[in-house]
Amino acid sequence: MNIKALPLLQLTAESLMISSEKVAHVQLNNPLEHALLILVKSGYSAVPVLDIQYRFKGIIGKNTILNEILGLERFELERLSDITVERVMITNTPCLNKSDHFLTCLKAVMDHPFVCVVNQEGYFDGIVTRREILKQLNKYIHVNKDLFYDGR
Repeated sequence: MNIKALPLLQLTAESLMISSEKVAHVQLNNPLEHALLILVKSGYSAVPVLDIQYRFKGIIGKNTILNEILGLERFELERLSDITVERVMITNTPCLNKSDHFLTCLKAVMDHPFVCVVNQEGYFDGIVTRREILKQLNKYIHVNKDLFYDGR
């Protein structure tokens, strides 16, 4: 069987992604209090950070926020409104382009629950989630059981 003929490997980030309109995000100048509220209400552990033009700038997560307000003996909750997302966000995260193929997406989500999809100018298009990659892989394996099961 020719591996290039496999439909799974022909999928692109664009066909796998959740569009930007449906993705919770925060902006650079938001206080950590707002970011934490978005994270708790959405149920996500992390969300993309965008500038005012909707260009991707980084990721902010619950752990990052909690580490920032962790004092010697307690969480210093009063600091949540004084610190902006831009000061503590994580900026060294991988990104994908809409045209990236399935294997590139798979590799990107191995160490991250989601990876942002951005265009050439850095504008945020959406996210590819580890869940979506696993769903496609699961579907492929079930449809092609004979390739993975020798009948014993």
